[in-house]
Amino acid sequence: MRVNQPKLDLENGCVDLSHGSGGRDMEQLISGLFHQAFGNKWLARRNDQSAFNVGTGRMVMSTDAYVVSPLFFPGGNIGSLAVHGTINDVAMAGARPQYLSASFIIEEGFRLLDLKSIADSMGEAARGAGVYIITGDTKVVERGKADGLFISTTGVGFLADGLDLSAEKARAGDRVLVSGSLGEHGVAIMSRRQNLAFQTQIISDSAALHDLVAVMVGAGGGGIRVMRDPTRGGLAATLNEIAHQSGLGFRLQENAIPVKPEVAAACELLGLDPLHLANEGKLVAIVAPDMADAVLAAMKAHRLGCDAADIGEAIADDHHFVQIATSVGGVRIADWLSGEQLPRIC
Repeated sequence: MRVNQPKLDLENGCVDLSHGSGGRDMEQLISGLFHQAFGNKWLARRNDQSAFNVGTGRMVMSTDAYVVSPLFFPGGNIGSLAVHGTINDVAMAGARPQYLSASFIIEEGFRLLDLKSIADSMGEAARGAGVYIITGDTKVVERGKADGLFISTTGVGFLADGLDLSAEKARAGDRVLVSGSLGEHGVAIMSRRQNLAFQTQIISDSAALHDLVAVMVGAGGGGIRVMRDPTRGGLAATLNEIAHQSGLGFRLQENAIPVKPEVAAACELLGLDPLHLANEGKLVAIVAPDMADAVLAAMKAHRLGCDAADIGEAIADDHHFVQIATSVGGVRIADWLSGEQLPRIC
């Protein structure tokens, strides 16, 4: 005779090693928490994998791991960040993300209520983006082995024929467009980690960018050379990477780079450069000069691009420098970040 198992005590319970053992406790965690949060027809079949229809065009796949500390921060948590981050990695190819997998490494003793909150935010983020979490895995490790929770996600999307974005396609004279103000995610993480209180709360910009990308592609088509989301290392690292891949340099106008006053003030206080700070809901696009105005107008018409700006151009430069023309008439170099400025921001 089958004995009914007690329900998860989400209010007071914690994850223990039995939740990763493959037995009934693990099944209860998966069905009573993750399936409730992500519920869709693929998960409902309860297989170890999911079959899905392949759209027309080419497939794009990306994978990422999330170890952010703290797990909860102003504007999101590790769950919503994992969904948005992987969606954006797929979207930067110009693709439409459709499916995600999610793998959880959970430390023994982690509160079930916190795990539910994170899983719920993942489900909400995925549904809000029109993306489905269709398969996953759960492992539980001993206390002290995972700093609470790590999440790994893989995303799959579909790319229309004829669209091929890549850094080596950039040309001298191309314009550099950013979708909005920089640095919010990095400062939001730092403020929570260090218990810093600012007069105005700084919220992470974590968001899924694929709808914005679709608008840009519709306006710019073949004029878009490459798109990237400037996460770890910020805009400076992203442009240095593109510069070396393309064999070019960049010259930016400091006054044109959008940074919110509260972020600028926090950076001044903490001795940080907004160009090195992580972003989780912004993109940078290198666009042919004859299409830049059309793409920028399309970005500004979208809610996630309303603060978009043209901040400079690609230039011929054998040194592949990212130069910043400052507001006082000088020039400084935005180099790769040396060392770790903000550890574990994603």
